Amino acid sequence: MQRKTKKSRQKPLTAPETAFCAAFCETRNAREAAAQSGFKHGAARAGRRLLARDDIQAEIARQQALAQRHKDAAAGYRRLAFGSGTDALKLLFLEEAPTEAWLEQLDIFNVCDIKRPKGGGMELKFFDRCEALEHLAALEKTQDEFGGAEAFCRALSRAAEEDADE
Repeated sequence: MQRKTKKSRQKPLTAPETAFCAAFCETRNAREAAAQSGFKHGAARAGRRLLARDDIQAEIARQQALAQRHKDAAAGYRRLAFGSGTDALKLLFLEEAPTEAWLEQLDIFNVCDIKRPKGGGMELKFFDRCEALEHLAALEKTQDEFGGAEAFCRALSRAAEEDADE
């Protein structure tokens, strides 16, 4: 039978603990993250204690992975929305068969479909730039809401701490 260590907990994280994880992802400083999350007295010790917990480490990893996915998606949507179509047009107006090395140099990220109709020629279909901008705006709104919720959690924990001090 395995014994539980002090580092593992079965209960869900509290709002200040979740806020600590978010602040730590931003600052990479345990004391500062603890202070921002409402652990005003003994913030350095509270930060070290929180970082030693497995559930806190798991939440930090989860939040970092989520932030990275948002960054990757936003970068892709920016590239679709603002990327150049010049290389795709070079391919369209090509007179002779290109070499593999020349094709490897082309940036056709914003092309979603290439067809060669039976009658000859080439058909290029681009991703919709407006749709990419809409998705980018939705991602940014999600990030703003997450940041707003994080700020709310911090304010709530500060208010609770002030009530406890009185």
